[in-house]
Amino acid sequence: MVVLHYTAMDTTEEALQRLCAAEHEVSAHYLISELGQVFQLVADEKRAWHAGAGAWGQVTDVNSHSIGIELANSGRQPFAEPQMAALEQLLQALLQRHAIPRERVIGHSDMAPLRKGDPGARFDWARLARQDLSVWPGAGGGLPADAVKFHALATRFGYVFPPSEMCTDPLTAVLSAFRLRFSPWEHGALNLRDMARIADLAHRFPARGLGRAPVCG
Repeated sequence: MVVLHYTAMDTTEEALQRLCAAEHEVSAHYLISELGQVFQLVADEKRAWHAGAGAWGQVTDVNSHSIGIELANSGRQPFAEPQMAALEQLLQALLQRHAIPRERVIGHSDMAPLRKGDPGARFDWARLARQDLSVWPGAGGGLPADAVKFHALATRFGYVFPPSEMCTDPLTAVLSAFRLRFSPWEHGALNLRDMARIADLAHRFPARGLGRAPVCG
C-alpha cells in the first residue's frame, strides 16, 4: 500500500529534522516539499514508522506493508500545485515499480480513523483518481441509509471499525473518515449519498489480496 500524510508542521525544514531524528521514532519513505522537491528518507523495501496503530482490510501492521509519503503542509492550507505534480509523478513510479493497485493508495485517516485526520479535507483525491493514482466513487443510488449495510460495505472496501471498547460510536468514526476523503463538507447523519458512494467503491474495489509479503527492515 501507499499511505499519504501531511506533516502538520510549518516548514519542510522542520519536517525533515523531525523525520530524520531517531529520538522522535517517526519516519517516512518520502517527503515532498511545497515546491515539489522530493526527499527519499527510507528505502522503499525498508520499514518506516509512518502509520502507527491502525488497519486497512486484513492488514493490521500497516507499517510493514506500506510506503509512507509525507506532504509538507500544516493542514491549514491547500496543497501547492508543484507539490501535487511531484506527488503524481512519484505515485506513478511507485505503483508501477511495486505493482500496487490504485485502490491501495489511502490516507492516514483511512487506516486510523480514531487518531488521524491527514491528509485532510483540502487534499484533492479526485485529482489523483482522474490519473488512476487512487479511486473515486462513481454515480450510484438505490440504497437507503442503513447503518448495518454501511458497516458491511465499508468493511468490504477496507475500513476497519474500531472495537466498542475503544470507541462508543464506531460507525460515526468510520463515516467521518470516509467523508473526510470523499465528501469533506458533508455533515449530519448517514444519508443516501454516503450509501451510494460506499456501495460503488465496495463493488469495484474490495480490499482483497492485501496479505502480500511485508517490506523488510
